[in-house]
Amino acid sequence: MRSNIATLLSVVTLCCTACNTDTITVTYNGDKAEVSPNDFEDVEITVKGSDIKVKNTSKEHELTFVLKGKSNDGSFTLKTDNKAKIKLDGIDLTSQEGAPLHIKNKGHKVELCAADGTDNSLTITACKDTAKHKAAVIFAKDDLTFTGKGTLNVLATGDGCKGINVKEKIEINDLTLNVSTTGMYLGEDTTRRGGMPFDPNNIPEDVKKHMEEMKAKFEEMQKNGTLPPMMGPGKPMGMPGGMPPTDGEMPMVNPPMKHNYTGTTKGIKSNKTVTINSGKVKVTTESGGAEGIEGKKGVIINGGEVYIKSNDDAINANAQIFFNGGDVTAISLNNDAVDSNLEGGFPPFPGMDDDKKNTEPQKSAIIINGGTIRAWSQAGGPEEGLDCDFSPIEVTGGTVLSIGAGMGEMPSVPTQETAKQPTILVIGLKVVNGTTVELYEADAKGKATGTTLASFTPTIDFANSSSIITSPSLKVGKKYCIKSGSQTKTFDMKDKFTIVR
Repeated sequence: MRSNIATLLSVVTLCCTACNTDTITVTYNGDKAEVSPNDFEDVEITVKGSDIKVKNTSKEHELTFVLKGKSNDGSFTLKTDNKAKIKLDGIDLTSQEGAPLHIKNKGHKVELCAADGTDNSLTITACKDTAKHKAAVIFAKDDLTFTGKGTLNVLATGDGCKGINVKEKIEINDLTLNVSTTGMYLGEDTTRRGGMPFDPNNIPEDVKKHMEEMKAKFEEMQKNGTLPPMMGPGKPMGMPGGMPPTDGEMPMVNPPMKHNYTGTTKGIKSNKTVTINSGKVKVTTESGGAEGIEGKKGVIINGGEVYIKSNDDAINANAQIFFNGGDVTAISLNNDAVDSNLEGGFPPFPGMDDDKKNTEPQKSAIIINGGTIRAWSQAGGPEEGLDCDFSPIEVTGGTVLSIGAGMGEMPSVPTQETAKQPTILVIGLKVVNGTTVELYEADAKGKATGTTLASFTPTIDFANSSSIITSPSLKVGKKYCIKSGSQTKTFDMKDKFTIVR
């Protein structure tokens, strides 16, 4: 009798252990996939060939899903009412249409882990269903955290396909993450904005007032040493460099075109913030409108090795961008390398959101507290290495070389107050691909002493750049020189923000 009871208890125990298992494994094998276990309480699993759909209604179990194997036409969709973890354990999953990894986690955080020592690939080849957010290799409705000591390759080859698209926050830790988008955008609405016929002899009062405000602002910034001197004979309307001559009609006050791309192939996109704490992150994009990393509410880089090369902005935010540490290279082929569109900068031109002018004190749009930052744009004017329009850059630490053109001689710059670490703006620096740019201490005669404070080897060519350089070794009151190939510029660090010509 006791033996029978013991046997019965053993069976019940085994059954309960199976029922309480918090791990579900999905194994892909060509056009089929197996799920084990497939009878988990409060979890509905649908298997259709190599397409797996999981609906987790359990609010008690934080489940882990392990994905492994290979399929050339499969997907994994998770809808969860609780936190969850997806562990990639040597998965090679390609979707011929729609996101291979679709996470419906509204209100719940999901962790995506690349298992230690594994190599994982997720690929999308076509994106027709953009309206339902499936136009990305990885799509998530809420916070998504990347972890693990393995490698994750995210490949978007289809037109209109993003790499990673998350509606809430993205956080990246430890793993090696490679994101590549090679498709084209699906369409473009190119429209004029803000333009108007213009008679220089009959300037409307509201426009005249606005231009006078601009002129006063520029002159104040110039007086504080935060801008190069305004250029151009007469400087019509107070603009640096003046305005081009007109024959009685000025075609546009604002930039003539605004590009509205449809189905952009961005690398990493979040509607909130993108935070990189550690690991190795590489992002490349190839088509118009395809930013490398875009965090609508901000981008924060605390550490790790980050490399971005994009057709559009390498790093973009409609908010502040923080560099607190790490080793960052951001290269743009046709736009700004790092672009913050923080509201609260200089008042816009007439016709450009005049009703949204911000009279609050300016915030710093790009904040550099540490790390090594290379921000290089080879697009030419008015694109920059570090761009934040008329909001200032704040520098408290770090080693930086930005390369770009700026608006003539008016790039985004720090002020004397926000250059808490001495920073220089170098105008006219010639940059040659593969030729090292070096910052040295100099003796009283301006000759380099041989002590290198900073060294960079750009991978772009720029004949006449407006560049920002800073290093913790720079001290006010000392003499320095910059070498780029055969070009040498010697200067005295007179202020915390100093312009070098």
